[in-house]
Amino acid sequence: MKSPRKVRSKRSGRGVPGLSKATTRLRYADTSSPVKSGGGADRSDRAKSVTTPVIRASVSNLAAIVILHGGGVTIGVYRWIAAALADEFTIHLYNRRGRADAPPRTRPYDMQEDIDDLAAVLRQTGAVIVIGHSGGGFIALEAARELPIERLALYDAAVHVNDLFPTAWLAGARAALDAGDPGRAVALVGRGINTHQAVSRLPLGVQTAICRLFLRTPIGKMMGELLHLTFEESNSIFEHAGPAAKWSGTTAKVLLACGAGGPDYYPKINEALASVIPDSRTLLVPKSAHDALNRAHPRIVQPLKEFFSPG
Repeated sequence: MKSPRKVRSKRSGRGVPGLSKATTRLRYADTSSPVKSGGGADRSDRAKSVTTPVIRASVSNLAAIVILHGGGVTIGVYRWIAAALADEFTIHLYNRRGRADAPPRTRPYDMQEDIDDLAAVLRQTGAVIVIGHSGGGFIALEAARELPIERLALYDAAVHVNDLFPTAWLAGARAALDAGDPGRAVALVGRGINTHQAVSRLPLGVQTAICRLFLRTPIGKMMGELLHLTFEESNSIFEHAGPAAKWSGTTAKVLLACGAGGPDYYPKINEALASVIPDSRTLLVPKSAHDALNRAHPRIVQPLKEFFSPG
């Protein structure tokens, strides 16, 4: 992996106060190398160098935090939380592979690639603090087992611990997407993981019709285009399942947060992890759902600031 380098860019958090026009551009080995005749990815020295921008909020003399976004989105939906924290911290955002301005990911997907990219970001920025959301929360938790992360805040982290995270939806959703029906795929996802919502109990045909309309909205279109990445990551998360003891060696100070307005399995997951991670605590954020981190309400911003502050 080659050393990252900094450049200036015209990219900015337009319309969101507190985001700098300066970006950092990472340089690291591209593992989307040619495929061998046997079908395996060639990760040899033939791998070329690629770059991906990291958007920076605030100024460089404040403690650095890296935000690791969730599966079906890009960094755009996290710019409000970046701006909300930027008065006390330097926030770094980057798109994970396969999204927006990031390079493609390797096929088949290997979560270690995401961890290696996070390692490159941490080296470049000097950050030892990470925020992980949803699928990005699980990647961050896995990364903390091998990277020098000192403080880690997770919100609705998709950790399949003690068989608590629902998994039955994935096979059907992937089949629907492969059959060219993303509306049905999204409906099956919602039916499987949003178990607290009344809409999840509607007939599947009704849910599918609703989801087809949703996929026409800007956020829905983005999520629809990223479904294949989301499903690959979900499958990998489920493959990394285990008892809570698997994460007992985590040395980072960890905040395990979730929304009180979300499904009941997130608090159970957090309690299970908190029982084994030595320096950890849970936080149930009132009146908050899965997108609370993106919305950057004070009820989540202030606890994050307190957790990241020295002491």
